[in-house]
Amino acid sequence: MNDMDRKLLNLAIDRARRSRAEGNHPFGALLADARGNALLDAGNTVPVEGDCTGHAETNLARLASKAYDREFLRTCTLYTSAEPCAMCSGAIYWSGIGRVVYALSEAALKALTGDDPGNPTLDLPCREVFARGQRIVEVEGPVDVPGAEDVHEGFWRPG
Repeated sequence: MNDMDRKLLNLAIDRARRSRAEGNHPFGALLADARGNALLDAGNTVPVEGDCTGHAETNLARLASKAYDREFLRTCTLYTSAEPCAMCSGAIYWSGIGRVVYALSEAALKALTGDDPGNPTLDLPCREVFARGQRIVEVEGPVDVPGAEDVHEGFWRPG
């Protein structure tokens, strides 16, 4: 982690805020090249589009795989406001993205959302999903970033 990583992670959290303001779940993701240039971003689209696979990281992996070849994506980093779930980890893996940096852990997210049916969190760290693959995906996180929890405040109905 360096200052560039923190700056880009903050941009992913800003994207999560926009996602929430757009009527979606408060998650955001950003793709950057090896020099730290922001290339793409995506928010969650589950409520607005009615697609249960519309998580920010899956949306971003879909955009990235259409825009760039796998060789280039291996040099890129996906920054995300929360640890990728098992589905998103699979999408990241298949897209070829080489590195993931996240703020909130899946466990911390589960503590925030409780048993809210809008986020039936899987207790499966992304590192475990990536470890089952045939290529390495570097992972850094959780990273303590101001605002990462705040974007969720008052959104979920923990049980």
